[in-house]
Amino acid sequence: MAENRASGHSAPAYPEGTPCWVDAQLPDVEAGRRFYGELFGWTFEDQPQGTVRALKDGEPVASLVRKTDGRLPTVWTVSFATPDAAALCRRILTGGGQVVVPPGPFGDLGVTALVTDPDGAVFSLWQGTGAPGFGRRHEPGTFAWVQLYTRDTATANTFYGGLFHDALFGPDAAPDFGRAPVSDVFAAEMPPHFLVHFAVDDPAAAMAEAVRLGGRVQVPPFETSYGTAAVVTDNQGASFALLRR
Repeated sequence: MAENRASGHSAPAYPEGTPCWVDAQLPDVEAGRRFYGELFGWTFEDQPQGTVRALKDGEPVASLVRKTDGRLPTVWTVSFATPDAAALCRRILTGGGQVVVPPGPFGDLGVTALVTDPDGAVFSLWQGTGAPGFGRRHEPGTFAWVQLYTRDTATANTFYGGLFHDALFGPDAAPDFGRAPVSDVFAAEMPPHFLVHFAVDDPAAAMAEAVRLGGRVQVPPFETSYGTAAVVTDNQGASFALLRR
């Protein structure tokens, strides 16, 4: 399902609390281009601050970012849309979360911030000006869902329900964001985290292709309330899921 072919010339495409972007923090962006280019058919263009933007059929779908500090994790991070990143950061602090990197400009495209929820799961905020977010989603090779694996789903529901009530529970809500106990899929000692899901036609086949490209399997295909998913890592260790809905 192609949708939200967003244009910077219209009203914001993504209401506050909607997952609107994903980026991978990688030690080797060139290796990431090869891996994801083959796996998802992405092409790439250079962006501000040393990042590379991934395109699917010419529309923006993700970014690859070179890690500037080897101690940082190699991860996929989800960004939630907001019209006011500074105000949302204040609400996150009030709700028991933390601000890791305060709001700052990303070129002339928008304002970004890095934050955590009360359980320590890391996510980003995106206040888009020149770039609202995904140009394509919900189709093969693009963002499909994000699942928060947490130790306390009740606290998570209260926190995110307060932050993003309309996006999650409003009359027009069609959220791409779920919450589940870590132990549902991962070992109990796994830290709370967001797992970005990309749409594929066949999770098992896509999993095999990821392995051929140098990735590895974390969790083979399993059934969820939102589709059939498999969890893999790329050739540098960043985890993500493959999802058929």
